[in-house]
Amino acid sequence: MKIVIIGDGKVGHKLTTQLSEENYDVVLIDQNEGKLKEAVNELDIFCITGNGADVEVQRQADVPHADLVIACASTDELNMLSCLLAKRLGARHTIARVRNPIYYRQIDLLKEDLHLSMAVNPERAAANEISRVLLFPETSKVETFMKGRVELVEFVVRENSALAGLSLAEVYRKFQIKILVCAVKRGKEIYIPDGNFVLEKGDKMHIVAAHQNLKSFFRALGHRNAKVKKVLICGGGHVCFYLAMQLLQVGMQVKIIEQNIKRCEELCELLPKATIINGDAADHELLVEEGINEADALIALTGMDEENIIMALFAKLQGVNKIVAKVNEDSRAQMVEGLGIDSIVSAKSATADAIMSYVRARNESASNANVESMYQLLGGKVEALEFIVKCECSFTNVPLRELRTKKNNLIACIGRKRRIIIPNGEDHLEVGDSVVVVTMDHVDKFSDILE
Repeated sequence: MKIVIIGDGKVGHKLTTQLSEENYDVVLIDQNEGKLKEAVNELDIFCITGNGADVEVQRQADVPHADLVIACASTDELNMLSCLLAKRLGARHTIARVRNPIYYRQIDLLKEDLHLSMAVNPERAAANEISRVLLFPETSKVETFMKGRVELVEFVVRENSALAGLSLAEVYRKFQIKILVCAVKRGKEIYIPDGNFVLEKGDKMHIVAAHQNLKSFFRALGHRNAKVKKVLICGGGHVCFYLAMQLLQVGMQVKIIEQNIKRCEELCELLPKATIINGDAADHELLVEEGINEADALIALTGMDEENIIMALFAKLQGVNKIVAKVNEDSRAQMVEGLGIDSIVSAKSATADAIMSYVRARNESASNANVESMYQLLGGKVEALEFIVKCECSFTNVPLRELRTKKNNLIACIGRKRRIIIPNGEDHLEVGDSVVVVTMDHVDKFSDILE
């Protein structure tokens, strides 16, 4: 599969890295020659210096024969124009990054005329990720499958947890709730566990289940009063706008602290139900004055990773229950995990995940089970993929106990019509099923997980 990426920014670079590691044929276009030199030294790709919206540059990058063109340069207009040109030249699929809320609102109208296969909005993707975590405050990360009916949550086993010291088989017997623990991180080790795996305090578990069953499970663990009602957001950029809209819709109280007076006035018009404060959220006295002690959640969304980390640590000292910090730099995000801030969000990772799902889905369209969505867990060491079974084949209508899966691969969940099945050995796959697979290997098609 031949892929052309326009723009070597944060998202462009992350995508280029992931795609070249998976042996796709990648060409990168950017105007900054110095940046491209670094990329060529680091990765196995072909680079072209120039403007991505220039036909000659696109021809040089062989866009006419490309399977996919991804435009993630700094401006929306350039991205949309680059995609329109690429489509005219003969590229099969195009994806544009569109950030401006006004453009994004009318993207359905634009998509047809620009012949876009997909438009991604990094800030909106990050806001969706944060709001899912706030609706499920016991968790530190929530991904969704099967159009939101199945959730994959990250949950840390605390010291006084009823789970510590139990094997997974005992957990399932004790709680009698349809859930499945599909990956566990302990220290630096990562496991795809079986029923004999014994949980310890500090383990980071990934659990798959339907939304209602997860709620019942957390209730059974004694997490009763964890609802988030008052939210304090630091930094009033695009992520804040999308997030506040979602939180106000579900009835939460939202207070936003933003430094720029002009932006505060804009937010007052856009979000009449929110309280907007003009001030520096890095000022601890201001945070205390604005009621950080009463807040159920603090969300640090300024443009600076370091400021967000410091605010998050301050909120932890103040006893705020739920803390989410936006940290874009991967190396910093790994450092922060050790500091006890459970939820880290990055707009570029959310975007890269969305685009990678699309790439995988296009790549397998010839096989008998299509990738519908894909998420990377635990720093990319584990992947969760949703397949849709398209036709009768060697693995349909066979009891799962007869389908031998390779080590470190797990069939976590099956969606059949309106039912969500956490499978055992007696279950089987049918045409039209959605199947969630959790794996530590690189899986291209469903049959890759079978022996």
